Amino acid sequence: MNRQMTKRQQYQSAHQVSGFTLIEVMVVVLILAILAAVVAPKILGKPDEARITAAKTDITSIETSMDLYRMDNFQYPPTSDGISALLTKPSGATDNWKAYLKREPKDPWGNPYKYTNPGTHGEIDIYSLGPDRVPSDDDVGNWSN
Repeated sequence: MNRQMTKRQQYQSAHQVSGFTLIEVMVVVLILAILAAVVAPKILGKPDEARITAAKTDITSIETSMDLYRMDNFQYPPTSDGISALLTKPSGATDNWKAYLKREPKDPWGNPYKYTNPGTHGEIDIYSLGPDRVPSDDDVGNWSN
């Protein structure tokens, strides 16, 4: 009897096909489609928020460097020298000047940050024109941190 069961098991295992049925595959595809429909809109909306957050972080860093410049040189650099005053010594800087940044920062949209002294929102304004690259309501600046 053991011998017959063994042969039967061998026969079944030799002719047994493993895999997924069409129904199982369709159910999995349907579940993935539903997940994609729910999750995709939430993920696709995040890059803009991430760029704005990155710009705010950069602006805070530039503002801190400007404050260090002011401590060493007793004033912020003029608008004409701009952020480059943190990279190369401008003519009006004191002997206390040092490089405050390693390279000129670019905003997340690939453009240089803007700087004005005096600013319209504070003593100095450091800002990015945002995704549209023109002055508008979507500008990100040290006044919006």
